[in-house]
Amino acid sequence: MEEQNSINELMKNMAFSGMMDEESEILPIAADEEEDNLNNSDIPEEISILPLRNTVLFPGVIIPISVGRQKSLELVRDAYNAGDIIGAFTQFKQDVEDPGQEDIYRVGTIAKVVKIFEMPDGNTTVIIQGKKRCQLERIYTKAPYIKGKIEGIEDESPEENDSEFEAIVSSVKDLALQIVKLSPNIPDEASAAIKNIENYDFLVNFISSNTDISIENKQNLLLVPEVKKRANTLLEYLTTEVQKLELKHDIQSKVKSEMDQQQKEYLLNQQMKTIQNELGSDPTQLEIDELKKKAQEKKWSEEVDKAFHKEIEKLQRINPSSPEYSNQINYLQTLVDLPWNEYTEDNFDLARAKRILDEDHFGLENVKERILEHLAVLKLKGDMKAPILCLYGPPGVGKTSLGRSISRALNRSYTRMSLGGLHDEAEIRGHRKTYIGALPGRIIQNIKKVKSSNPVFILDEIDKVGNDFRGDPASALLEVLDPEQNSSFYDNYLELEYDLSKVMFITTANSIETIRPALRDRMELINVTGYIVEEKIEIAKRHLIPQQLKANGVKSNQLKFNKTVLEKIIENYTRESGVRELDKKIAKVVRHTAKKIGLGEAHNTNLKPEDIRNILGPEEYLKNEYQGNDYAGLVTGLAWTATGGQIMFIESSLSKGNGKLTLTGNLGTVMKESAQLALEYIKSHARELDIDDKAFNAWNIHLHVPEGAIPKDGPSAGITMVTSLASAFTQRKVKKHVAMTGEITLIGRVLPVGGIKEKILAAKRANIKEIILSRENKKDIEEIKDIYVKGLKFHYVDNIMEALDISLLKQKVPNSLKVKN
Repeated sequence: MEEQNSINELMKNMAFSGMMDEESEILPIAADEEEDNLNNSDIPEEISILPLRNTVLFPGVIIPISVGRQKSLELVRDAYNAGDIIGAFTQFKQDVEDPGQEDIYRVGTIAKVVKIFEMPDGNTTVIIQGKKRCQLERIYTKAPYIKGKIEGIEDESPEENDSEFEAIVSSVKDLALQIVKLSPNIPDEASAAIKNIENYDFLVNFISSNTDISIENKQNLLLVPEVKKRANTLLEYLTTEVQKLELKHDIQSKVKSEMDQQQKEYLLNQQMKTIQNELGSDPTQLEIDELKKKAQEKKWSEEVDKAFHKEIEKLQRINPSSPEYSNQINYLQTLVDLPWNEYTEDNFDLARAKRILDEDHFGLENVKERILEHLAVLKLKGDMKAPILCLYGPPGVGKTSLGRSISRALNRSYTRMSLGGLHDEAEIRGHRKTYIGALPGRIIQNIKKVKSSNPVFILDEIDKVGNDFRGDPASALLEVLDPEQNSSFYDNYLELEYDLSKVMFITTANSIETIRPALRDRMELINVTGYIVEEKIEIAKRHLIPQQLKANGVKSNQLKFNKTVLEKIIENYTRESGVRELDKKIAKVVRHTAKKIGLGEAHNTNLKPEDIRNILGPEEYLKNEYQGNDYAGLVTGLAWTATGGQIMFIESSLSKGNGKLTLTGNLGTVMKESAQLALEYIKSHARELDIDDKAFNAWNIHLHVPEGAIPKDGPSAGITMVTSLASAFTQRKVKKHVAMTGEITLIGRVLPVGGIKEKILAAKRANIKEIILSRENKKDIEEIKDIYVKGLKFHYVDNIMEALDISLLKQKVPNSLKVKN
């Protein structure tokens, strides 16, 4: 690319400032005034053609150009080494990278490459000198660079002692010196350069080359064969330039005075206003007119229209230099940018919606079924006065992406707002516009961004909304999510009601326990549970692997994951209900392969389990197996966590003492109470369990829940704790492959608990065969698909004794391990 870039250090103090580009500060060099004589016979039949950008070369003038195009670099180097002349022709358009004959002017200048400089920043700067005007006849070839046939054009110099020509040149020189004086960017050395030029022809060309006029005007000057006529045209251009500079100088002089910072700001506004007045337009009025024009196209209510015109009249009374002016402009701009009563057309093809949901998400059948019901009601009823859907479940199961799929199915705009850690109520309702830096709430901001009043709006992490002295965002969300109220949502910044009733709000949460009860009451809770290994494998094949291959530039035939490899990654390198961690591990494997491909190294296209260990390292998780039944007091329970279900071991041991109960394992209050309940139940039913009453005062009891560093709480371990204590006191071990979950009461009832599906998935991963749980949880099992419960046997119990009869072996451990007093 031949552009004039700043090389001031190289060209300093050499001549008149280059004005070919406002961003350029190149100082073109004045050539010797004696122009080389060049006849047409000296011009070869085929000559190299150099396209120029941003400049026009005139005969006798030396200018520096920055060369970036590879073709041009080869051209100038070959010409310089061979001492050949070239043809320099200016392009019509600067952005054409590979110009042809149709892209350059027909008249240019024969030039010689004087010097080539390799600059420190990696660019190449070439000094070229114009010799003679020429005309391009035709182009022979464009490789390795443009070559063609040119014909020299003689300049028609005026006769000697032509007083009119001398007067024109004198005027040109005076105007050029005046431009130097009026332009602060032109160095003073330029004046000396102009004064020292005595050859009139060269002076005309030199000033033509370096004056600050358009490329088209410079080319027009080059087209003129008579030097006298060229000087006369140049005089017209220079006169216009001087008038512009004088006008600018006059404008600056009108407002020049000593002033503080506030007065300086006033000066800038006055300058802008004066310039606009000279041009015949007022920017302030143009801005107001544009707002009024936009307002005429809005579909807003009469109330909003009145508010707009009231505020626009207020704006016209405010001084544009006042800070209040910009606040008022921002407010009015927000009003006209909001999509008042503007909606996208819904697509209620439920078969298409079902197909899109199935394409984007594997599994989650109950969730997709409820979403389709929701869309069907919307289709039949035509409004959104239905419960707000709240998708809750562990991370990475696809809650947020379900919202995006719904948006695609309905052809609605999509927007998302994260509520995690939100403390300030103004984030929902907006700030009063009287405050500096006031903004509408994020609800209105997102509506403005999507330019639709009926988008699918995802409110992420609603369970993590905070509450402090700045207000209660959860209470502000009540109006947003209440179908009876959100048709007149009030934003503090707008000071107007906005209709949110057509917006499809979908909220997500990891746990519903921390959602405010009033807020929870306005939503329909849909449990998005985790995936079993088979589902994760299918999701990886359909979605995760293709996405990561595309993201990392690896072709599908360069890397293949089989079922065994995916199962190893899932079981040994992830521990989650969702697939987010799985996605990261697959990405790491794909990146490892991409590196091998990039380095040209051999790699295994069909991955094997041993390849996974080499790529991902040693297994991060051992498959969660139950710990057997080798010891009395060891029981397997089932727990729910934010990342899904997992098995939990509870250990009880007895030691000589006085009946003291010790609990360890970082237990919460509820779990400690469950342990005390369990011990009291064992004491009150000692005879039924064949336990000597004296044993409770002869032995200290230690109950531990690994892993000790992880906080644990909740009531569902009650049945597991009572079984562990009963096993320790009776020395009857627990049956193989048995796990349990359930809350207990003091009188021995087993109560239902939540998170059943996650717990069942954890049991299957741990190779559990039988599960004991409350009879009231039977309805939860019946709602789970057969694929999740296949291979599991369920025992439904009403009381603790039933659970102990099922879980404990009949025989005791050898006599040496008995604990009787």
